[in-house]
Amino acid sequence: MSARYLTLSITPELAGLEVNTLLRRRLGLSGTVLRRVKWLEDGITLDGVRVNVRVRVSEGQTLAVRLTDPVPSSGVVPAEGPLDIVYEDADLIVVNKAPGVLVHPGHGHFDDTLGNYLMWHYAQTGDESDFHPVHRLDKGTSGLVVVAKHAHAQEKLKNQLHTRDFRRIYLAVCDGAPTEPVGTVDAPIGPVEGSLTAREVRTDGKPACTHYQTLRRWGPRTLVCLELETGRTHQIRVHMAHIGCPLTGDFLYGTENRALIARPALHSARLELGHPITGERLVFSAPLPDDMRALIPKENIS
Repeated sequence: MSARYLTLSITPELAGLEVNTLLRRRLGLSGTVLRRVKWLEDGITLDGVRVNVRVRVSEGQTLAVRLTDPVPSSGVVPAEGPLDIVYEDADLIVVNKAPGVLVHPGHGHFDDTLGNYLMWHYAQTGDESDFHPVHRLDKGTSGLVVVAKHAHAQEKLKNQLHTRDFRRIYLAVCDGAPTEPVGTVDAPIGPVEGSLTAREVRTDGKPACTHYQTLRRWGPRTLVCLELETGRTHQIRVHMAHIGCPLTGDFLYGTENRALIARPALHSARLELGHPITGERLVFSAPLPDDMRALIPKENIS
């Protein structure tokens, strides 16, 4: 199995510094991550020899830290399933999730989620990675989701969430149309009393902000582009229903119509993020799936 390490060559200006200082300030590792790896035989090494974090380094040495766990700790069992991989490297994987697939295992779904399929993929490719989710998509939502391969990448990416460094752009088909073609829904969201799943706009809810832009309008429906500032449960679905144009097919906040589409018509179409190790700007896109394209007259699809 292939493990992931970060290495640092000790230059003259770094000589004499403690390993702990270099791991935190030069490699950006947090105390939480260091506590996970320092007990491993090859967790922190200088020139291949295990050291503690108080050792001082010398010019010409190579400091290495192990990022992946030798034994997965997530508890997610590998299970074979469909994966549409958009991008993959040693630190993260981006998948175009199919509608109807949960991201995380949970009650009643222990071996049929994206997490299970990823663990199977890692096992088949000899990748010593674990399931470290960064954000989530509802079961019915299709499109792009990024998953970290180790705790350090997960931590770095989660720190980007809800900032301009991590952009999540969605496409939705709505029943009706927003009053204004471009706007922002800034309305707090909280749970509906007596419901385990439903959410609603309520004054005592958590802050929630969604930006939208109307792209196409035909008959009773509209294609809308949306960008999240926050990540509340069902945020887009609740906000669009709140302004009078619920997602087509939304059984919870609009009108279910399985003859049209068997889920809320929502797709994660674009992701932008900074690579957790290199800082490189990564941009990914995924086209509308067939069930959403079928809602749009051909002359309105570009």
